[in-house]
Amino acid sequence: MSGIWGKNIKFSIFGESHGKGIGIVIDGIKPGLKLDEEYIKFEMSRRAPGKNSFSTPRNEADSFQILSGIFNEYTTGAPLCAFIENTNQHSKDYGKLKDLMRPSHADYPGFIKYEGFNDYRGGGHFSGRLTAALVFAGAVCKQILSKDNIKIGSHILSIGNVKDSYFDKVNVQFETLDLLNKSEFPVLDENISEMMKSEILKAKEDLDSIGGIVETAVINLNAGLGSPFFDSVESNLAHILFSVPAVKGVEFGEGFDISKMRGSEANDEYYIEDGKVKTYTNNNGGILGGITNGMPIILRTAFKPTPSISQNQRTIDISRMEDAELEVKGRHDPCIVLRAVPVVEAVTAMAIVDLLYEK
Repeated sequence: MSGIWGKNIKFSIFGESHGKGIGIVIDGIKPGLKLDEEYIKFEMSRRAPGKNSFSTPRNEADSFQILSGIFNEYTTGAPLCAFIENTNQHSKDYGKLKDLMRPSHADYPGFIKYEGFNDYRGGGHFSGRLTAALVFAGAVCKQILSKDNIKIGSHILSIGNVKDSYFDKVNVQFETLDLLNKSEFPVLDENISEMMKSEILKAKEDLDSIGGIVETAVINLNAGLGSPFFDSVESNLAHILFSVPAVKGVEFGEGFDISKMRGSEANDEYYIEDGKVKTYTNNNGGILGGITNGMPIILRTAFKPTPSISQNQRTIDISRMEDAELEVKGRHDPCIVLRAVPVVEAVTAMAIVDLLYEK
């Protein structure tokens, strides 16, 4: 098992959902970055559980300790290690699940791959709990990007069939992204938020769950970042986005809908404004030939419904090799999309910093 990602800067994630804690090591970060720990705490609070009826009641403060790589508030250039203690586990909730493979979880493939030695409590190392460590790393990377005024922001594009407005792919404003970052339920159309909340609560009442899509924008990136083929901007972003638990789809610009267009509609035609090269449209999401073209990067990330639901489900008992049924107990999100917003931003920031360090 390898928990390391990155080419020019290495991110190494560790821990399990019901272990002593989780954390991340960032190796290769440049010295002299003054870290704003209050900003990191704010970003962590955006992902933290137990804040409202739309998330799991598991109450974790997600407070962190920086164990190395910082001296007198500045990065030293040594590996930066952060540890987040687990303080609110209910491991007994998983005692009966040792042999019952939860549908759409990693229980069965994990059992096979790790020969039954994997930590099954709360999903162990497969758990979305580990995304707290990703948000820490993302908060560090966002501070690196802010030096160049590069801004990342997201909104909930959809919950089930309830849909928000799309970003204006050509003119994404810094202020819009800043407001979304500070919003407790980030949407572009405030009238949609109550409908989305209603969808989540209805799924919860039905002992069920629901999925959705997060739309993300990255602005103020210069043209020329990335490489063709295997080190393309899309390749790097898709790689780390698909590393986030429950992600089932990633698209850029017009995404799959661009396949319905003709070239005359899909092509992003150029013009010059104030000495800068721009495009009238941004159907390619700010990336051409795997390289940024100076327009906003626009991407969307699709999340499946939380697989842990309290309805009776068919499964297998792996110890007896026979069919069985189960009702998943414990504390689970009826919809993970709201808490996934800062996670998507975090891994996007990690990928962009890794690409920038190449230059």
